[in-house]
Amino acid sequence: MEEDKEESSKKKLRQDDPPVTAASLFTDDLILEVLSRLPARSVCRFKCVSTPWRDLIADPVNRKKLPQTLAGFLYTTCGRSSPWDISHHFASVSGGAAPVDTSLPFLQPNKYKYIAHVDTCNGLLLCACFSKETPAADNDEFRYVVCNPATERWIELPPIPQAWATRIHNATRLAFDPKMSSHFHVLEFGQDVGSYVTGADIFSSQTGAWIRRDCGLVEKIQVFHGITSVFFGGMLHLVGRLNLNPTSTDEGSALLVVDMEGKAWKTIRLPNGFSNCAIGLSRGCLYYASTTRAHVRNNNNKKTNVRATDIALWCLENYDSKEWVLKHSASIDEPLGITGVRWRVFAIHPDCLTIFLVPWGGDVLASYNVQHQKFAHILNVGKDKIPIYLPYVPLFSEALAGADGP
Repeated sequence: MEEDKEESSKKKLRQDDPPVTAASLFTDDLILEVLSRLPARSVCRFKCVSTPWRDLIADPVNRKKLPQTLAGFLYTTCGRSSPWDISHHFASVSGGAAPVDTSLPFLQPNKYKYIAHVDTCNGLLLCACFSKETPAADNDEFRYVVCNPATERWIELPPIPQAWATRIHNATRLAFDPKMSSHFHVLEFGQDVGSYVTGADIFSSQTGAWIRRDCGLVEKIQVFHGITSVFFGGMLHLVGRLNLNPTSTDEGSALLVVDMEGKAWKTIRLPNGFSNCAIGLSRGCLYYASTTRAHVRNNNNKKTNVRATDIALWCLENYDSKEWVLKHSASIDEPLGITGVRWRVFAIHPDCLTIFLVPWGGDVLASYNVQHQKFAHILNVGKDKIPIYLPYVPLFSEALAGADGP
């Protein structure tokens, strides 16, 4: 009788115990190993599994092992007293605090009096640093610096050889992929008097030196300012415009593509001609997004005073064939209720089909979710901004070969 009571008591205790799940049997190291192999978007979702998982993912030590998603955009505002009276800012896509100090105080503040944010790529930031309060054209007073704002490690690049300084430069881009190498490249594209790309000066952090390469393209192409590039498959992709036959009705927008040795150059035609556009790498594919303005028509097929924003999103599903596939198109009347403005795309989210837009001459930064076909207001950015927004994905690993800093 006593044995039956004891057995009954043990069963009751087992029933009252919390259920044992498969996840609870994993060690923290094993969980981190699994999470490190997942897309950044999935890692963010798994913060909601439990409090221990949230703390595990948010731990600063563990962040070095886990993929990160888009945190927001770096942008600059100008003061009214001087064109060089500038301030750097961060626009978070989630409404959180800036993950870095945008003034970059670790970049020898006593040496660099003026710092311009030039480009970003996979966690690294390319800056143009001047030793005087007012930037000058003298190359002796100017240096490119590549840094990782999350780890405060940085590298000052040597100047481009003076003998090369006769060519006009119109675009400088950063190329880096921590999955491929801890080394990076900086490409400064040169143009002729007709504004067509003639080649590039390329810096490799592996060799520590610049090389000059001519493009050798039959086509003439102009690289657009203020549109970010994409480093994909070991090739840098920039948006430009081809010089077509003047009688052609096609406006000839295209991607300029170059490898890191400057030996392979090509162009990839973009759909629907010249427009307010951006390119981006999302979920492993190259995407192209654009906006155009169109009049809304009433039931009698007459134009009204209200204008719509036409949005198109294309994917280069087969890179070798260079064929773009239209994934989404929509016409939206006066997005966010803002009237009389023309919207332009400036970025595409790397982990989901969301595009980011700003109105020309406006002070709003917004997003458009393709799946739900909805605009969302992110923040007001001020009217004295420099209209270049650099996407920033934090890189917490120490991967930056040859860097100075902590």
